[in-house]
Formats: sequence, structure tokens, C-alpha cells
Amino acid sequence: MKPKLSILIYSLAGGGAERVVSILLNELKDKYHITLVLMRDKIDYTIPTDIKVHFLESSKPDENGIIKLLKLPYLGWKYKKFCQKNSIDISLAFMNRPSYVSIFAKLFGNNIFTVISERTTPSMMYKEDNMLSKVSKLLIRYLYPKADFIISNAEGNRVDLIENFLIDSDIISTVHNPFDLHKIDKLSKERVERVSFNKFTFVTVGRLDSGKNHQLMINAFAKLKDKNTQLIILGEGGLEEKLREQIKSLGLEDSVSLLGFDSNPYKYFSKSDAFVFTSNYEGFPNVLVEALVCGLAVISTDCMSGPREILDPSSDVHIQLTDGLEMAEYGLLLPIHGENELKEAMELLMYDKSLLEDYQNKSKNRAKSFHKDIIVNEFIEVLNRGGL
Repeated sequence: MKPKLSILIYSLAGGGAERVVSILLNELKDKYHITLVLMRDKIDYTIPTDIKVHFLESSKPDENGIIKLLKLPYLGWKYKKFCQKNSIDISLAFMNRPSYVSIFAKLFGNNIFTVISERTTPSMMYKEDNMLSKVSKLLIRYLYPKADFIISNAEGNRVDLIENFLIDSDIISTVHNPFDLHKIDKLSKERVERVSFNKFTFVTVGRLDSGKNHQLMINAFAKLKDKNTQLIILGEGGLEEKLREQIKSLGLEDSVSLLGFDSNPYKYFSKSDAFVFTSNYEGFPNVLVEALVCGLAVISTDCMSGPREILDPSSDVHIQLTDGLEMAEYGLLLPIHGENELKEAMELLMYDKSLLEDYQNKSKNRAKSFHKDIIVNEFIEVLNRGGL
């Protein structure tokens, strides 16, 4: 008899955690009777027909933060009732709010194996001196230790929970995000109509917000000596107009393209030369692995967390560059806000063909470590800790 598994997540809108859940639904459905429990009716991924879907609530994205906080115990009680009614054996929650709900359910007597998955670096995510950060850190300190087990999607996140939130290391392990390498490779072969690739091409993808720091990328690109190059930026967000103004003020309209959201960024990746990533902080940046799958040389800020363990897996995740450029095993690492280092890294790859090809040749081999078959088995090992 297959165990009954509840996967709890806020929604199935496009996003990193949501993509992981969409893979798990397909890969785990033969081993578990799965119910997908959502807190908002936004679904952008295809759900297998044999997966049941339950809505714990119909939350609105702009819901007041205080109301969201006050609702947590009530939603925990509702989730406990749902699990009991449906004889759920294992609960697996993704992201902070669903994790809080699942642990409140446990506090209210939901005596099932309760696993939560941390997708960010909490001390970086909640570093601001405001009420949201203070409450979030308090909830993590109090609730997370009550889980039966915690999955972090990056080693840096695991270390952060242990060292800064005093989580017992015995109940937490790192399981990276899974990737469907075959699907990405297939999509990467599609044609691109919107731009040509007759210049040395840098590409990036990510939400246009301050955390991704596209301003730094554009400023560094503007300093390149060789103008026979281009930068393609995929993504949308609140800073789009500001970035367009920056591009215009630097006279880069012919060499920097803001192409908006594209559901298939891989077709751009496979035709470009190098991937650039300038985030100030991350949980586990999926796009770095996706760039490796497509055979790109990668330049990334050494932000917490994810880039170092992806590009230099044998190094210590406590290391974080403050100056200079590091030629890591699978890519180039630079400090957060390192504009001059980014320019140097870009020119290194443009002018040193052997270095560029070396990184490109290594990329796909590194990406194999994140194959969905390997990672899904690691999820199963955690779920089996419940003794079912």
C-alpha cells in the first residue's frame, strides 16, 4: 500500500519552488498517493491527472501582512483537519508560510511525519530592521525546530539555519533542486527569432528587481573595450523602466536588449557564449544550473547562497569574496557589487578563447549532478525517514 503524501505550497505559479514541486508530482506519483494542497488558486504548471488538488484557502497576493500572520494558527488547524480526514501519512511543505502552517498543524496534534523545505537564506532574506523581518526570524526560530525534518535546497541555507537560527543539524540536510536535463536540452534547440547571435553574447535571466542587480551588470558591460558584443536580459519586473533609462543614458540601445519574460530561456542560452549573474542574495539559483545544462560559461556573484556550491563544489560555503576575481572550477566568481571584477570577468571570457571553451566544456558535466533522477531519490530518502 502506497503511503499518502500531502505536498503543501502557496501556489503553483511560475517559480523555482513551484517548478521543483511540478517535477516531484510526476516523479513521486508511482510511489505515493499524492494530494497537492494549495493556498492560492494560481496554477501555471501541468498537474498529472491522478494527483488530487485541495485548496486550503483562496489567498490574495496583496493580502495584508498582519492578516496573513494572524491566519497562520487557523490555517494550521484547517491543515491538521485535512490531514486527519484524508489519512495523510507524510506532509512535505515548501516555502516559509506553508512551512509555518504545517508546523502549527503539528502543534495542534497532527501526528504525521512533517517535513519542511527552506528555499532561501533566512538571515539574508530577513536582514532588514523592520517588523516583517523580526516576525519572520522569530517564527523560524520557534517553529522550524518542531518539524520532524528540514530540507534545505542549498548547503549555504543549511549552514545558515544551523548557525544563525540554532536548528539541530541532525534534523536538516541539503537536497538540491532537481532538473529535467533532457527537457532543457530539447527546448534549447528551438529557434530564436527576436535577436541574432553574430556578436559575442552575454545572457541573463531573472526578475527585474534590486536583488538581481541588473544595474551592476549594465554598468560593467558599458565599460567593455570591445563593443562587438551584446547583452541579452530576459525577465520582467518593477525596475524595467529604470533599466531602460540606464541603457539609454549609457548609449547601449543597440547592444543591450531587455526582452521581457520568455517561457523558454534555454533557446537563448544555447546560442550565447556566457551567462552573467549578479544577484545580491539567493537561495539556490536554478538559472545557474540551467545555464550549465546549455553549455554556457558562467560568471556569478559569490552571493549567499548557491553560486559557490554550484560553481566550486569542493570549496567551503563559508567563503564569500569581498574583492578580486576567483577562477572557480566551473565558472568565475566575483564579489557582490563588484562592478570592476565583473568587467574583468567578461573580458577574460571574450579574449581568452581557451578559458571560455574550458568552462563551456565542463558545464554540461557539472549539470549532471543535478539530474532529476539523482535528486528525486534524495527526496525519497528523506520521506522514508518517516518509517513508512
